[in-house]
Amino acid sequence: MGSPRDGSSGHASPGLPDYANVMGTSQSEFNVRRHLDAPLAHTSVLPPRLPMPRRYLSRRIGAAVAVALWALVAAPGASSLASGEPAPACAAQALDGGGNVRLADYRGQVVYLDFWASWCGPCRESFPFMNDLQRDLAARGLQIVAVSVDKTPAEARRFLARYPAQFTVALDAAAACPAAFRIEGMPSSFVIDRNGAVRAAHVGFRDSDRAEIRRQLLDALGGDK
Repeated sequence: MGSPRDGSSGHASPGLPDYANVMGTSQSEFNVRRHLDAPLAHTSVLPPRLPMPRRYLSRRIGAAVAVALWALVAAPGASSLASGEPAPACAAQALDGGGNVRLADYRGQVVYLDFWASWCGPCRESFPFMNDLQRDLAARGLQIVAVSVDKTPAEARRFLARYPAQFTVALDAAAACPAAFRIEGMPSSFVIDRNGAVRAAHVGFRDSDRAEIRRQLLDALGGDK
């Protein structure tokens, strides 16, 4: 199916848990890292009488909430959707305020569905690639839909200010869609054919994925470019 899952290191983001920047990892490794990197577990290294700055505490609590969210999404025993399975129903708020983005609305098109977050290091590389795909293949029936799992629209928009998207972007702060797709890491992407079936899944993003993803999309679109 062309869904590489071996671990390799991504681009580190200062101040963020390492697992957030993994360029593809197995679910078991993701869960282990999630527990090892739990932010509040390391607060004891501060001197006993040193007060914790409010900004630092707020950032730590926010990161802990994100860890709790991924505990639900990447639950033990879950596995990403397999080729041939129907894509789950998924609806998320359009980031531009244009209402809900629903997968069902794209039936008859090939959809490249990408789950991302502002703290995801590899997403900085995948967004320019997705812009290229949308430009090259939109006329043939490709629609890219990128769903952010950030907690607020502001976080997603800050990322997009640096890495603009020339495709549909939505926000799912409750992570209902990622849970339905049983994602195993960030980013995670799915090739969905015109009949709404999953044709391929990818965990993480590497340079070596580019040719494989393009080939899978061309196959779903029906022919070589």
